Amino acid sequence: MPVKLFAKTSGAGKPVILIHGLFGAGDNLGVVARALASDYCVHLLDLRNHGASPHTDVMDYPSMAADVLAYMDDNGLDKSVLLGHSMGGKVAMQLALDAPERVTGLIVADIAPVEYPAWHTDVFKGMFAVAEHEIHQRKEADQILAGHVAESGVRQFLLRNLVRTPEERYVWRVNLTGIHGSYQNIRLAPTGDMPYEGPVLFVKGECSDYIDSAHQKQVLLLFPASQLKVIGGAGHWLHAEKPELFNRIVSRFLSGLNS
Repeated sequence: MPVKLFAKTSGAGKPVILIHGLFGAGDNLGVVARALASDYCVHLLDLRNHGASPHTDVMDYPSMAADVLAYMDDNGLDKSVLLGHSMGGKVAMQLALDAPERVTGLIVADIAPVEYPAWHTDVFKGMFAVAEHEIHQRKEADQILAGHVAESGVRQFLLRNLVRTPEERYVWRVNLTGIHGSYQNIRLAPTGDMPYEGPVLFVKGECSDYIDSAHQKQVLLLFPASQLKVIGGAGHWLHAEKPELFNRIVSRFLSGLNS
C-alpha cells in the first residue's frame, strides 16, 4: 500500500521529480532544485522511512516506486521527468520500468540497475550505537559514529538525520530499524518485464565505484536509449561535489526533451 510522501515544490513549468538516496532527504538535492526551478516545477520528495515521510516496515523498489506514482496521481502529474541519486536512482528506474507511460525521461545519478554488496555495514553499526545513547549534543553523536565511520563527510551527511525531541535529546529521524530490516531489498536491482524505451541519462562520478563497465550490459538491456556522462574528479556525491557541472549536464538533457 503506498504511503503519502512529504514533498516540497518550487518553480513553475513542466514537472521534474527529484529522489534522494539512502539515509538522505529531499533537501539533499536542494542545489539541483534551485538550479532547475527557474524553468521547471521541481518536486523534492522524502522517500518512505526518510525525512518527514511516514515510516513502514516494508521497503523495496516496487513499493517505493508505487509511492512516487501515488504522489504523481495525488498532484495531477500525468507525466514527469524523474531524477534520482543512488537509491533514489533505483526508485526512479523501477518506476520507469513499471509505468513507462508516466515518465517523460530519466536521469540516474551514480547508480546502476544491479545488486550491490553490503557496503553500509559500518554505517548501520555506527547509527545503532548512537541510538543506544542519550545524545544531547551533535558532537557526541559524531564521536560515537567516528568509531565506525572514518570519513568525516559521510558522518556529517548522516548527522543531518538527527532531530531534537521536546526533551532536548537528539534522535534519528529516519526509521533506522525499518531500513536495516529491508537492507537486502535496497541492495537489489530494479526489475521489469520490458525495457524502458524512453530517454535516459546516467551520470557517473569518475572516482565512484557505483557504475563501471561491467554494468553496461544490464544498463542497455533495461534502458536501451540511455547515454552516460562522466564528471571528472567527482565521487558518489557528484551533485554536491561538482554542482555547476552536474546541473549543466542535467539542464542540457532536459532541454533536449523539450526540443
